[in-house]
Amino acid sequence: MNIEICEMTKEDWPEVSEIYSWWLENGNITFHKKCPPYDDWDKGHLKDCRFIAKADGKTAGFCVLSPTSQREAYKGVVEISIYLKNGYTGYGIGKMLIEKMINESEKKGYWTLYASIFSINKQCINMLEKCGFRYIGYREKISKDKFGVWQDTTYMERRSKKIM
Repeated sequence: MNIEICEMTKEDWPEVSEIYSWWLENGNITFHKKCPPYDDWDKGHLKDCRFIAKADGKTAGFCVLSPTSQREAYKGVVEISIYLKNGYTGYGIGKMLIEKMINESEKKGYWTLYASIFSINKQCINMLEKCGFRYIGYREKISKDKFGVWQDTTYMERRSKKIM
């Protein structure tokens, strides 16, 4: 499988929203219930550091950043989100996306990548640990998922060694 990581553009939205929508319908990894239109999604994510993974020319995943606060003091602390197309886990694509995000986010001056993950999502937690993220806490039964089941969330972060 030939994998390429490239910048995400608005033209990639149909494939990106398809991946996200699949997880909303079939997975148990987010509290969101519905995929928003592009303009709404775009407003909630940073304009830089948006990446897609292409596997043999097909979009296989994406990774983006969201601000965690509007306060100036927290401008370098951002939340990372990563989603892989169903059937594309286990090929190292997630790790490649995270590593690209780490490198590019540091160039942009982001010093902390933060993640909030359903605690049952051990595969994602393990992948983030392999990419240098550390466990910083959890919230017990923070909200019910789409199936009505209370979920715990695990908090992880990666602090830049270049910026700090």
